[in-house]
Amino acid sequence: MLVRAFLYVLAIVISVIVLARIRSRSTRQGLLLAVSYALYVTWGWWFVIVLLASTLINFLIGHSLRRKRSPLTLWSGIALNIALLSTFKYVPEIAHSSSIAWLQSFSRVALPLGLSFWTFQAMSYLFDLYGGEDLDPSLLEFALYMTFFPIVISGPICRMPNMLPQFRSGKTPSGHDIWGGLSRVATGLMMMQFAQLLGRGINSGQGLNRGFDQMTQWTGLDVWCLAVGYGLQLFLDFAGYSHMAIGVARMLGFTVPENFALPFASITPSIFWTRWHMSLSFWIRDYVFMPLAMLSPAQWWWEFSLLMSMVIFGVWHKGTLLYLLFGCYQGILLIGHRRVQATRKRFKPLMRKLAWGPAFSWFLTTALIALGWIFFRANSLTQAFAMFRAVLTPASYGDRFLPSSLYLLVGVLAIGYALTVIVTSALDRYSSSDTNLRSEAITVLAQDRWIWIAPIYLFVSLAVLLLIYHLPQSGPGPFMYAGY
Repeated sequence: MLVRAFLYVLAIVISVIVLARIRSRSTRQGLLLAVSYALYVTWGWWFVIVLLASTLINFLIGHSLRRKRSPLTLWSGIALNIALLSTFKYVPEIAHSSSIAWLQSFSRVALPLGLSFWTFQAMSYLFDLYGGEDLDPSLLEFALYMTFFPIVISGPICRMPNMLPQFRSGKTPSGHDIWGGLSRVATGLMMMQFAQLLGRGINSGQGLNRGFDQMTQWTGLDVWCLAVGYGLQLFLDFAGYSHMAIGVARMLGFTVPENFALPFASITPSIFWTRWHMSLSFWIRDYVFMPLAMLSPAQWWWEFSLLMSMVIFGVWHKGTLLYLLFGCYQGILLIGHRRVQATRKRFKPLMRKLAWGPAFSWFLTTALIALGWIFFRANSLTQAFAMFRAVLTPASYGDRFLPSSLYLLVGVLAIGYALTVIVTSALDRYSSSDTNLRSEAITVLAQDRWIWIAPIYLFVSLAVLLLIYHLPQSGPGPFMYAGY
C-alpha cells in the first residue's frame, strides 16, 4: 500500500511538472495515458487487459455510430458493456450461491477495479453519440477518457462532452489549481481517516464493523446509531475519496464533476438524491429515468420508471437481493415524496405559517434515508429485518448493547461535520458580503483560510492516525467504495 501511494505521488508530481512545460497536445495526452496505465497495472496486470478490451470495443462501436446512428449498433454496444459488467460483477455472486459445479468455478473471478465506473463512462459515450453529440475522439483520447488515473478507480463518472475539450485544451496547471487541488486532497485524506475510525471505533473492536458483523441482537437505539453512523461513514469515505480524485485532477489542470453537495442538509429525499453520488445519480436520471419516463405520460408509468431507476442504482453497487431492496426502498421514498408534494399544494397557505415545517422535513428525510443504509450494509436479509424489527418495537428502546464510545464517536463526528459546514458556509457568505461591513480580522480568516485550517488539519489527522494505528485492522478496507 505504501509503495503504491508513493508511486501515485511520484506520478502526480511528474505529470504536473511535464504538463506545465509541454504544449504538444499528443505528447500531453500520451504522457497522461502512459501514467494512467502504469498506475492501473499496479492493482492487477490482467485488469489492464479487460480495460483495454473494453476501450477498443467501445471505440469501434462509437466509430460505427458516428458513421450511422443505428439503434441496432447502439443496443449491441450497450449489451456488450452490460455483458462485460455482469461477467465480473454479478456472475461470481450468483455462482457463489449456486450448487452447480461448473458455475461455482466463476465465484473466484476477481472484479477489475473501477469496472462499474469506466463501463458507465463508455455507455454514456455511446448514448451521447446516438443522441447527436458531435464527438470525434482519437483512439488515444478515448483511451485516456476510459483510463484517466484520478477517476478510473472509483469516479466521479465523467462524460466525453466535458472531458474531450479539456484533453485538447493544452491548459497549464496554475498555482491556484495546484494549491486548490492540494487542499481538496488534504480534506479527502482527513475524511477517509474519520471513516476508518468509525468502522473500528475509539476502542479496539467497538466500532460500526462490530455492530454489523459480530452482534446478533440490537435495540432500537443501537440500530439508529448504526444506521446514522454508517451513513456518515460511507459519506466520509466516498466523499473523501471524491475530494482526492477531484483535487488530483485539478492539480493537473482538469475539472471533473462534483460527487457530493451537502447531502445531509437535504429537506426531501428528492433533494438528497441530487446531492449524493451526483455523477451516478445524474447518469441514471439522464440515460435511464428520462428515456423511460418519456415513453408514456401516465402517472403510474412515471412512478414505475422512477422505481426501476432506483433499483438499477442499487443493483449497480452489487447484484444481491439486499441492494435490490435498497433501490426499491429509495424509489418508494421518492415516489412517496412526490405524492406528498402533490397533496401539500392544497394546504400551501397553512404550511407557510408553520415555522417548524422545514426542520421537521429535514429530520424526517434524514431518518428515512438513514434507515435505508441498513439494506446497504447488512450482511443478510435476516439481519436487515431483525434491525428493522428492533426500530419498530417501542419496548426495545429501553436498553442498548452497543458501547457508549460508539454513540459518543458518531455524535461527535456528526456534530463536528455540521459545525464545519456551518462555519464554512458563513465564511463563504462573509467573503461575498458588502466590503464596508467587514471586520479586518474575520476577512483574513475568510480569505486566507489555510493559514489557520492547515495546522488544524495536521493536528486532527495525526490524532486520528495514532488512534487507527493502535487498532487492529477489521472489516472493510481503507476505501469502502473501491471496486463498485
